[in-house]
Amino acid sequence: MDTIIDALYRQNQDALDLAIRAEEVSIASDLDSKLKKHLIVAAASYFESEVCSMVERFAGSASNGNPAIIALIKKKVLDRQYHTMFVWDSRNANSFFSMFGEPFNAWCRLAVKGDSALEDAMIAFLELGEMRNQMVHRNFANHAIDKTSEEVFHLYQKARAFLKFVQEKLQEVSAPPGPTA
Repeated sequence: MDTIIDALYRQNQDALDLAIRAEEVSIASDLDSKLKKHLIVAAASYFESEVCSMVERFAGSASNGNPAIIALIKKKVLDRQYHTMFVWDSRNANSFFSMFGEPFNAWCRLAVKGDSALEDAMIAFLELGEMRNQMVHRNFANHAIDKTSEEVFHLYQKARAFLKFVQEKLQEVSAPPGPTA
């Protein structure tokens, strides 16, 4: 399923391709420089929105829709706290997983450790978050990105699998237990 990030990339890639075909190297270079920065911020923002929504849905499901618990989670866990949920340069999501308790942490860590594609997706997710933080806290206009817009977009595409994993695990852990035999 395509997202707004896919559309952003395609639209801007068309302009970049046009500049390349017209042999406008400096324009193409400038477009790529701007596109990769926009992609990093847009992808990281998209991921933040998605993760926060997942956690909020988890809180709603786990609390049977208790509005007080949902409000508490939103105010003390989600509002302006997203970037504290991850240690961006650690290349693992253990700090995020551990927020849900040690059994969840161990369960997720084991799943990631046993799946190299998922581990790569997690690393891509964290790399985009780290790139976003470095860029916005170190002079956005002057900050150099050592990847092309295509490489940034591929990181985003890869990272989406980690988002899916988080969603599935939060749904599994908040689902009521099935009948016992």
